[in-house]
Parts: sequence; C-alpha cells; structure tokens
Amino acid sequence: MIRESSLDLDFIEELRMRTWARNNWVPRPQRESTWHPVIHDEMAKKDRDQANREVAFSSIV
Repeated sequence: MIRESSLDLDFIEELRMRTWARNNWVPRPQRESTWHPVIHDEMAKKDRDQANREVAFSSIV
C-alpha cells in the first residue's frame, strides 16, 4: 500500500483518486509516470484483481 505518499491527501480525496483510477484504468505501458502514486497503486490492484478472476475462471472451465 502507498501510505507514505498519500499523507498529503485527505481520506475523501484518496477515495476519489482510487475511484478515478478504477474507472479510467489503462494498461501499464500507457500509464503516465506523472500520475499520483495512489492512482498507480489502484491500477495495480485492478491488474491483480483481473488476473485473479482469470485464474479463478480458468479453474472452473
């Protein structure tokens, strides 16, 4: 988790950034290096969520 870099954000702003990151997810190569670390963290979480779903789905089939 990116707690150190989110110290400058209040809780609501962090939630807004995480929601934006989920709704505007892009593949890793297209992510801007200038985006806030919270955005990168949330997009990485979504990457893991998608990978876990693919593994779970493939084990069902």
